[in-house]
Amino acid sequence: MLAVGRLYELHLPRHRVIRENLRLPPDRHGVEQLPDLPVIEPLGKFRHGGRMQFLAHFTEPDRIAFGEHHAELGDQEGIGGDHGADDGDGTTILVGRHERWRCGGRSTSGQYAMNASRVECGSTRWWRQAALLLASFVPLTAPGAEAADAARGRELLLTKPYLPADFDQDVFDQLWTLWPEPLRNRAEKAPVEERRRMAMERYGLTPHPDEPSRPLQYVVGRDGLWTMNCLACHQGQVDGRVIPGLPNSNYALETLTEEVRLVKVKQRKPFGHMDLGSLLLPLGTTNGTTNAVIFGVALMRHRDQDLNIIQRPPRFDLVHHDMDAPAWWHARKKTGIYADGFAPKGHRMLMQFLLVKENGPGKFADWEDDFRDIGAWIDSLESPPWPWGSDAGLAEQGREVFATHCASCHGSYGPDASYPEKVVAIEEIGTDRVRFDSLTTKDRSDLNESWFGHRGQDAERLRNREPPTGYIAPPLDGLWATAPYFHNGSVPTLWHLLHPAQRPAVWQRAPTGYDRSRAGLEIEELAAMPPGKLTSAERRTWFDTSKPGKSAAGHDFPDALDEDEKTALLEYLKTL
Repeated sequence: MLAVGRLYELHLPRHRVIRENLRLPPDRHGVEQLPDLPVIEPLGKFRHGGRMQFLAHFTEPDRIAFGEHHAELGDQEGIGGDHGADDGDGTTILVGRHERWRCGGRSTSGQYAMNASRVECGSTRWWRQAALLLASFVPLTAPGAEAADAARGRELLLTKPYLPADFDQDVFDQLWTLWPEPLRNRAEKAPVEERRRMAMERYGLTPHPDEPSRPLQYVVGRDGLWTMNCLACHQGQVDGRVIPGLPNSNYALETLTEEVRLVKVKQRKPFGHMDLGSLLLPLGTTNGTTNAVIFGVALMRHRDQDLNIIQRPPRFDLVHHDMDAPAWWHARKKTGIYADGFAPKGHRMLMQFLLVKENGPGKFADWEDDFRDIGAWIDSLESPPWPWGSDAGLAEQGREVFATHCASCHGSYGPDASYPEKVVAIEEIGTDRVRFDSLTTKDRSDLNESWFGHRGQDAERLRNREPPTGYIAPPLDGLWATAPYFHNGSVPTLWHLLHPAQRPAVWQRAPTGYDRSRAGLEIEELAAMPPGKLTSAERRTWFDTSKPGKSAAGHDFPDALDEDEKTALLEYLKTL
């Protein structure tokens, strides 16, 4: 019988871990039982009598992470009888059907690599005595595999609904009947396709390039049902140009939901989860921002660690606040997500907003592979270059200013780029603290201890962030495109970011306009909200920094610069 140790942490893309003992009939290696060993069950990729015996030969690794195609190494027939041959230098070579591993060295095939801190190869038969104390396995993806996964992830976002439908085509096509004049009169006279384009502009939706009658932000099925996807908040445009992974600073979620609900009443159609949920929770008080953080807290309230639905009374102490979505191309640089970085980055965390009652634990397990590919697409995104040309000499002066005043928090850029993922204390950064105060340590730990965080394993390295201390200084790649700025979206341009005293109190953005000189949104500025009675939809087009959670104060560090330094720094920031 072979004695094996327990795996402390196992990361297997496309597989789930069954942490229990497994008794097997004797096989050709004489293994009868794998005591206290997590058994790996492939999800649709590969099965070998329900077992992957190669795992039994790793004794107490700290961490093992296999790449996408690792399952083939469990194919005992493919490995064959000579895979344990000693190559004469005290190491053991493990040869699989498609991969070749060397204990204590690098992969000879180039598809996978293994770094071992200690290797004991006392026998040419690795399945008998080899003990590997592993620091890590490093997956080296086969050429084209990551691109294929990423392409599939994008396609899934655009074509597969993961939530109940929000409304149907007929509801969307009748929204114009609720619009104020003269917009309603224009829509009434317009052909159907133009009317749909007007609706998409009103609600901050982006027409699909191959089928302009449907948006990127909703999956529109052949049955005419519209279902929100992740791109609702994470697919925007700059100057009319669609940029993958750009925050959607136009999205009018609350206005769309209000008007959908009214049309459904007229058509005597049932309300959906968003129609009902928005009666209890505000969706967003300003277009382009949402109450997403509190959505997550409210949804987790009615789940246990394993995502089983449990009955609990609703919370009435939630601090609602609007957030500006981050640029998705920054994800590859981060280990944590959200403004304070408390939650570990990972494909499961992408799934937390699917916690409607129709989605039980089984669906999350079934969809996990999909979200690995969606995560691969997010990690593949590149920041967009500034498209209008810049003053190279001035930008170089700005680079020096940045290195002296900004890089310690936001990192460096160029060939030797680095990113410190630094938490800046709330007292030091001085930006709006409603988001900081809105989550308790328990709110944070409940998410990390759930299925989304692999029951706490993913967050081990981030535990010091669960008691909040401040906000993460974000990466600045593609900064020019990501206006408005700050976690709450309160600062419309980079020029205003660098001139704290001149940030507008109230502002309204143009639908697609971009201010090239100030690098940010093209806006109208006011000292206060417009006089007179505004409809709720009109009010949401204005950003009022006097409202709770919407302050544009803080990050006053540019006050240390003179005007020439600010001008040079702005030119440099355009180039990131």
